[in-house]
Amino acid sequence: MAPRLQLEKAAWRWVETVKPEEIGPEHIDLAYRVNLPACKRGTCRRNCKGNPNCLVGIGEQAWLGEIDENAFHNIDDPNSERRDKNTFVGLTNLGATCYVNTFLQVWFHNLELRRSLYQCHNSRKIQTSTNYEPQSICEHLQYLFALLQNSNRKYIDPSGLVKALGLDTGQQQDAQEFSKLFLSLLEDTLSKQKSTNLQNVIQRQFCGQFSYVTVCNECGRSSALPSRFYELELNIQGHKNLTECVTEFLKEEKLDGENRYFCESCQTKQSATRRIRLHSLPPTLNLQLMRFVFDRQTGHKKKLNTFISFPEQLDMGPFLEGKQDQKCVYELSAVLIHRGISAYSGHYIAHVKDARTGDWYKFNDEEIEKMEGKKLQLGIEEDIAETVKSQTRKPKCSKGYHCSRNAYMLVYKVQEEESSDPSRTNVEVPAFLQRLVDQDNHKFEEWCSEMADMRKQSVDKGKAKHEEVKELYELLPAKDGEPYEFIPLEWLKKWLDDSTATKEIDNSFFLCSHGKLHPDKVAESKRVSLQAAELLYERYSGGPRLDGSSLCRECVSQRCRVLRLKNQLSEDYKEVSNMVKRTLSGEGYWVGKTSLRSWRQLALDQLEEDEHETKHSNGQTNGQGPHTNNNKEGNEDEMKTFNEDIVCSHAGLSILETERKLVSPEVWTKLRAYFPKAPEFTQNQEPCQQCLTLEQEEKDNEAVSKMMALDQKNQLLNLFNEKNRPTLAKWPQRNDVKYDWLAVKLHITISNCNFSLCRRPTKSSPVSNVGNTLLLCPHGGFMFTYDSLISGDAQHIALLWPSEWEVISRLFIVDQPISIHCFKETTSSGSTTQYTTQPDLCWECRESFLFQQQRDLREYTQATIYIRKVIEDKRMIKEAAPELNASSSEAEEEKEEQPKVDGERDPDFSQIMHAFSVAPFDQNLSIDGKSLTDDSATLGSLGVIPESIICLKADEPIADYAAMDDVYQVRMPEEGFKGTGLLGH
Repeated sequence: MAPRLQLEKAAWRWVETVKPEEIGPEHIDLAYRVNLPACKRGTCRRNCKGNPNCLVGIGEQAWLGEIDENAFHNIDDPNSERRDKNTFVGLTNLGATCYVNTFLQVWFHNLELRRSLYQCHNSRKIQTSTNYEPQSICEHLQYLFALLQNSNRKYIDPSGLVKALGLDTGQQQDAQEFSKLFLSLLEDTLSKQKSTNLQNVIQRQFCGQFSYVTVCNECGRSSALPSRFYELELNIQGHKNLTECVTEFLKEEKLDGENRYFCESCQTKQSATRRIRLHSLPPTLNLQLMRFVFDRQTGHKKKLNTFISFPEQLDMGPFLEGKQDQKCVYELSAVLIHRGISAYSGHYIAHVKDARTGDWYKFNDEEIEKMEGKKLQLGIEEDIAETVKSQTRKPKCSKGYHCSRNAYMLVYKVQEEESSDPSRTNVEVPAFLQRLVDQDNHKFEEWCSEMADMRKQSVDKGKAKHEEVKELYELLPAKDGEPYEFIPLEWLKKWLDDSTATKEIDNSFFLCSHGKLHPDKVAESKRVSLQAAELLYERYSGGPRLDGSSLCRECVSQRCRVLRLKNQLSEDYKEVSNMVKRTLSGEGYWVGKTSLRSWRQLALDQLEEDEHETKHSNGQTNGQGPHTNNNKEGNEDEMKTFNEDIVCSHAGLSILETERKLVSPEVWTKLRAYFPKAPEFTQNQEPCQQCLTLEQEEKDNEAVSKMMALDQKNQLLNLFNEKNRPTLAKWPQRNDVKYDWLAVKLHITISNCNFSLCRRPTKSSPVSNVGNTLLLCPHGGFMFTYDSLISGDAQHIALLWPSEWEVISRLFIVDQPISIHCFKETTSSGSTTQYTTQPDLCWECRESFLFQQQRDLREYTQATIYIRKVIEDKRMIKEAAPELNASSSEAEEEKEEQPKVDGERDPDFSQIMHAFSVAPFDQNLSIDGKSLTDDSATLGSLGVIPESIICLKADEPIADYAAMDDVYQVRMPEEGFKGTGLLGH
């Protein structure tokens, strides 16, 4: 089918030969495109909006033929949320809480810890309410572990525990630090239990002992400092396997130089050796692989993607000293993985071994996958590792070993003899917790049932709609010669779109001003059979109904007239253009030049306005307002009536002859045909007398203004040219000489006005008054002292000689005279000079003004501050002079421009770090010899005002990476676990 515009042109092509009064029924049918052939399925790629008989591509494709029941709903199968048989329950990721989920799964699989937590006292055991809300951390863990053990859900929401810990769900924290701090919190919580067995469960499971042993090289004295540990932090940099990491952890360290040890026997500092001795190991051995280290160059933590191999069976006997009878062989029970190249982002998962069956599972938030063959499989995780600039090939691992560059924590459990006692691996959920789990399972089953019912209702509704559409769509096409009606296209589309509710049929927007179907709305409607229309209105109601009698003859006649005039307009435009170029002989008519240039567009606008009058009374079609044209030139877009551009405000002929043109009577006759209401002015028409009178008065006023301006200039010539001006620095050598003051703005205004009036007297008005109250306070006192004027405040005023002040007072209205007096007095001790003003100085407002100035200097939101780095050489400390080049070897200078808010931490250590490559903890900042050490203070409170120079002195670098990481830990901002006292990064 032809495009929409071609169909529209074809529908009105007959107007070229048919006058409005000759229109018949066949012309109306053509205008409404009643007889256009209907499109067949498969011939149109999309619906033909220009053809009211095209019923293809309106959404029927989804209903014709067989339909899958799942197409009738968007509800997932609730059973997909059900826990699979013989598997574990996952945990929902609340945004950035995957690191929490991995630890919770590891601790849940520690059977001794889970069993002990179930035995903890819970004051809410007797509670029977269905809305159970745990209060303490212990209660949250009890409930969470019970759900993980016996819930019917595929995964559960840990938000209660996360909220109780005060964690930010949108910020990923340090996972290793979280592990340490959470165990510490749990130990503190369990220590309050009455049972001694429960009080020490964390120590029994995770706590080992070692001591720091220091031996003096001089006297051989040995001192030991015992300590407990819950995990061993192993450096992996430069190592390939776990054994090397443990060996380095226990290696001997030399204490010499500034790091010498104070020996109690020698009573002086001596060189010594120090090492760690392992005394006892816990049943659950947590090994932290320190993948996240401090990068001195960037000032942030980075991840080490080093491959480390570790065994499935770990013998700690060679590393243990004493207590030969304790068990030292451990089996791998969990591996925690961090996927990602950054220490501040990525994803955490856990591989955990089921203590009952020996099967390995991968816990990835909600998703849980069982590994085949009861073997740990890390290969997939290592293959997914993000792109790293220097990819290293994965080393070959021996049998019984695993290699990973993403593992950051290993959990080993002491190897125990196999036992047939099921109580060792079975952990029963207490009855009160099981009741809570049963309640949650009951809610879940109710939800599943509700979702299933909703799916069934949607399917039943969809099947009914399918039968309805198949029935009605076959009846929609209107056959030639049979009754028909028009239905909105958009309504038909929504009827066929099952995702939206079908509303009643609304044809009100398709009506013309005569209450019938507007010809322009045919493209947005479809012609359907009367039988189909009856069924649709019976089921969905609506109206008004538009049948064959609703075709509007009046609108068709009006459109015919407009189109014919538009065709004639082109010929008349060419003829008028040629006639205007001819020399005029005889009488003529005045036409505005703007109107003459745009008369064709104005005529089109007029014709289209006539066309719009036939539309709906709201004056809108297709959702748009009345037609407007924005392509006119000059002021034509503001002109609505032809020839109004030469009509003055008094409704007479404009006095501006340059804006109008004389045209012949023949031209005016043709223009008049298009604009019968246009203003008409013959050649003999006199211009508006009122406008002529006003023009003469304006010229007279300009002459008077020019004379006044010239007179003002001549009497104040030195002030105008800024010559022979008095100054405070050189006070005239006469006693009691008086100066008068004037605000600098008014002085400039007077000068500029005189200057302007001399050259352009018609563009300016003469100065009439001088406003000196700007220089006074609200109490009427003067705001400046003699010293302040000497030091710079004189820019706000202009000095006048007494003779000039007399002229000013005579020519202008002065609201407040201001003068300064100089008194010189000679005594035996010498001469003194005093300066007074009239009005007197207001000391109260002056002090307030000075205080506000100082406050503005110290309270600012954005300013330029300079940072100058001071380098210490072998001879002395040299500070860069302001003019010293920044590339000097002695000093560097950097300009820092940044927003500062009151209360923000100042200075910005991170910006200084990037500018000078100096880490925050190595920065020593000072201004005028005063150290800036208060990180919580603002720049202003520290005395740093705009354009100040802050000196930066950098400490010597720290060579020890472990010490550097400790410093980083201290400097990091801390975020607390609410209500627990537990801090985490």
